[in-house]
Amino acid sequence: MWFILFWGVTLVSLMAIGGFFMFRKFLKALPKDDGKSILDWEEHYVDKTIHLWGDDQKALLNELVSPVPELFRPVAKQKIAGKIGELALDEKAKSITQELLIRGYILATPKRDHKFLRKKLAEMEIDVTPYNKFFNVE
Repeated sequence: MWFILFWGVTLVSLMAIGGFFMFRKFLKALPKDDGKSILDWEEHYVDKTIHLWGDDQKALLNELVSPVPELFRPVAKQKIAGKIGELALDEKAKSITQELLIRGYILATPKRDHKFLRKKLAEMEIDVTPYNKFFNVE
């Protein structure tokens, strides 16, 4: 009897957690007033700026997202690359620079993830003082 009760509660909990994440993804896929969803805009910015990315910048992005669990890494990279692309288009950048990449990463991630970014940048011996103003923006 206890096993069945435990298993029932476990299944309901897991289904609720999965449903929550599916619902969040569904909301991001809904079109906004301009007819494009958040995911469409991310893809648009990545497609428009793909030629600006060098091998060094791609490697840096891969290194920065390495603390993200492997299951969520492609989604995180898409979101971050979309924000970096948006900044690059707004500034009419000729290429993606390290400064632009780190700034876009900071703006694309929630505040709770900034401590991991600071730790990763320290490991890579990249000075974070020029980016402190962006950590406080949100």
